Amino acid sequence: MASVTIHSVKKSFGQVPILHGVDIDIPDGSFTVLVGPSGCGKSTLLRMIAGLEQITGGEIRIGDKVVNDMPPKARDIAMVFQNYALYPHMTVRDNMAFSLNLAKADKATIETKVRRAAEILALDALLDRYPRQLSGGQRQRVAMGRAIVRDPQVFLFDEPLSNLDAKLRVAMRSEIKELHQRLKTTSIYVTHDQIEAMTMGDQIVVMRDGRIEQTGSPLELYDHPANQFVAGFIGSPAMNFLPGTVRHENGAACVELKDGTLLPSPASSAADGRSVVFGTRPEHLSLSGNGGIPAEVVVMEPTGMDTFIACRHAGMDLSAVFRERHDFSPGTIVHLVPDHRRAHLFDAETGQRIPA
Repeated sequence: MASVTIHSVKKSFGQVPILHGVDIDIPDGSFTVLVGPSGCGKSTLLRMIAGLEQITGGEIRIGDKVVNDMPPKARDIAMVFQNYALYPHMTVRDNMAFSLNLAKADKATIETKVRRAAEILALDALLDRYPRQLSGGQRQRVAMGRAIVRDPQVFLFDEPLSNLDAKLRVAMRSEIKELHQRLKTTSIYVTHDQIEAMTMGDQIVVMRDGRIEQTGSPLELYDHPANQFVAGFIGSPAMNFLPGTVRHENGAACVELKDGTLLPSPASSAADGRSVVFGTRPEHLSLSGNGGIPAEVVVMEPTGMDTFIACRHAGMDLSAVFRERHDFSPGTIVHLVPDHRRAHLFDAETGQRIPA
């Protein structure tokens, strides 16, 4: 196992910059998730760690070695791809043993390592099958088994679950997390799915346009987002954002929304008259007989466990989630009260969170 240090790493394709000086410290044995919208540079960064892309500037260390100019095979990493990348003419056993055969390992070592990986991933009964005879989840487990047998310092996962159906994705999330807890190998996982990021990562790195917006634990990012982008990207359903203006009245700070609704300000330090965005998560809204934010119900989605409603307030979309069951008709006016202790205030111009 080894730590991974990414220092001022840049990448350009021709004259087009893709990564703008990225800095990440990935501790030994941790599970770090790179998350962000498509095109933010996360897969490019992963491929640079693997040695599949050249670095334009900066430094990547695996353990105490600078690997900028090392070929992929010398980096002691194993990568699991989105499309499995299995050899169709080889059995599961031969696919898993391929890298060991290339390294000219002896037959006893190959058999021991393949058997161990097969036991960990419940593939014992499938070793003589071919990829075409396997389900999507089984193929992904074989791809992970091929990585495990190498016993690398670092595992790299490039959106490995994106080709699976929703139910299988949930199951495979748990399998990968359990695998990490067992092997304790440093893992770097790329996804655009923030639910995967929240449920799997010890550390999450949120990226946008080739830059890091925030790094921290899942709950750090959820409870204390650095800016409006992170607040909107982490959490499902997404955070509600309502533009307004800070008002100081009778020694108390509040936020005046565009329709004149007044809400207690979660950041008393904000100056009077400052243009802000009031952020509240759907699950932090409660119903009231009056007061709060008046909103018209547009769609209601009962899931059994909770009730999701999509509303509209002063021309803006708003969503709320309640643990109780409700039966609202479209057009009903509801009054939503945010928990101001868990709300956030962002500067309207920069998007940065204003400290409480």
